[in-house]
Amino acid sequence: MFKAKVIVKRRKSILDPQGKAAEQGAKLLGFNNIQSVRMNKEVEFFVNLASKEEAFREVSEFSEKLLANPIMEDYEIQLEEVDEA
Repeated sequence: MFKAKVIVKRRKSILDPQGKAAEQGAKLLGFNNIQSVRMNKEVEFFVNLASKEEAFREVSEFSEKLLANPIMEDYEIQLEEVDEA
């Protein structure tokens, strides 16, 4: 079994309104050294497969079909072998 973490990030060329709002909020609060804020999402779940290659393939397919919008976002997969969920 594997614990999967998928980090979904907007592409640099895509406007990130949440990140921009957080950046402006930081400046209003006096955090003048904060810049280029980007809001990403992180999804964690378990995959019950025997091999890391199979788990990676399934997580990739799941990410492409449901977690990320391939037109606007990139994603990164991290897998960790665990004993149980």
